[in-house]
Amino acid sequence: MNLPSFRSAIADIPHTDDPAQVRRKSRDFTNSPILREEAEGKVADLLVTPRTKADVLRIAAACARHRVPIIARGAGTANFGQGIPMAGGIILDMTRLTQVLWVRDRKVRVEPGISMLDLDHQLQHDHGLELRMHPSTRWSTLGGYVAGGHVGIGSCAYGILHDRGNIAGIQAVSIEDEPRIVELRGNDVNRVHHAYGTNGIITELEMPLAPAYRWLEAIIEFPDFMQVVRFLIDFCQEQGVIKKLATGNGWPLPRIFQPLAPYVTPGYSTAHVMVADEFRDSFLPMIEDAGGRLVYEGLEAKGPFKMPLYEFSFGHVRRHIDKFDPSLIANFGMFPADDLYGCIKRIRELLPDAPFALDMKRKDGILLAQGSPFFPYVDAAHLAQKVEDFQALGYIGANVHTFFVRENGMKVIDDAEVAFKRAMDPYNLMNRGKFTSDDVEKPGVGASLPTRGWKYRQASELVETPTP
Repeated sequence: MNLPSFRSAIADIPHTDDPAQVRRKSRDFTNSPILREEAEGKVADLLVTPRTKADVLRIAAACARHRVPIIARGAGTANFGQGIPMAGGIILDMTRLTQVLWVRDRKVRVEPGISMLDLDHQLQHDHGLELRMHPSTRWSTLGGYVAGGHVGIGSCAYGILHDRGNIAGIQAVSIEDEPRIVELRGNDVNRVHHAYGTNGIITELEMPLAPAYRWLEAIIEFPDFMQVVRFLIDFCQEQGVIKKLATGNGWPLPRIFQPLAPYVTPGYSTAHVMVADEFRDSFLPMIEDAGGRLVYEGLEAKGPFKMPLYEFSFGHVRRHIDKFDPSLIANFGMFPADDLYGCIKRIRELLPDAPFALDMKRKDGILLAQGSPFFPYVDAAHLAQKVEDFQALGYIGANVHTFFVRENGMKVIDDAEVAFKRAMDPYNLMNRGKFTSDDVEKPGVGASLPTRGWKYRQASELVETPTP
């Protein structure tokens, strides 16, 4: 790595080596104690802030010519260490690339640094449309979400980002002496999606849009968590009711959500849902039919708890857990469609007193769920045993305690993926040390967790994501 020569090559592009700024931008929301320990002391050498796509191309060329590792960064809201540099080099702060390039045919073309909250506000106001899904941290950048995310609010209706049609197009830049601009469409968008920025710098995104409804938030309580599960399954199967969120919280998780304390009955589990307001009259009878009780309803983000209800779902659950008891840990898995209720029931019975987070989603049009109980962290061996116990009951484990794309298990890394990585990053500079554990000498204990990987539909069959 020839950093002085690199700096000379990008001299007029904003950059800094201020230790405080570089250290701050070298961290994200990673919450795994295993990952935090393995990331200790890992920082970049330089923070570079491109203003335009032309700046990105110059930076990419300079990185290639001077062999400088590079990691693209959005808002830094990643949960699995995607934004932590493991090999020094530069942090490429993409948050100045925020242009909305066009909106037409229920699609939007944008630069990757725009926050999803800002983008949705603009789309809702100007076009009556919104993104199909977004993460629980909605001020994440769209580029960061596509590069490192997987699922979100809206996935109970539209599926996950990987599903066909949920990403219309990706433009990415290679790290070569003469960088290429590559346009990906169709199935090829998943080459870059959920690759942690290891195989292309995203410079433009084309996303499908949905009608922007007035969303009603609701909290429903039940005396038993499995009643919550049954309600959520039935709720998600009601195709005539427009919905955006379906989340379950097994007691004592509801008491951990401190802002929601006035709506919690001790010992009760809860469902959090979002429904298009005009379907309220169709939705309310479902609660009575399921034996639940509505304890809160209101329009999105208008509640007295001063945050949208979706901020108590998906990745944000971990943030609330950390405020309550940071020693608690989970390894989020998928509950299979063919035994959805039964698998969740068996895991609940294994740890009946543990906080349990459950998020409903669709994959390939099929309803399933992801989540986990939370339990005290002892060490990696104890966590591995819990994963084995869960998987013996039908749970399909991903690995949220490793930095590697392949070992994480949410993305298939086959020969075609490896070939694409080599073509886009021939010097192995992009988020170095994150593609597969083969790239590093010591992959760390997290990479060895006995997870099976999640499943994806290929050739009309569900096959497991291969993990070592």
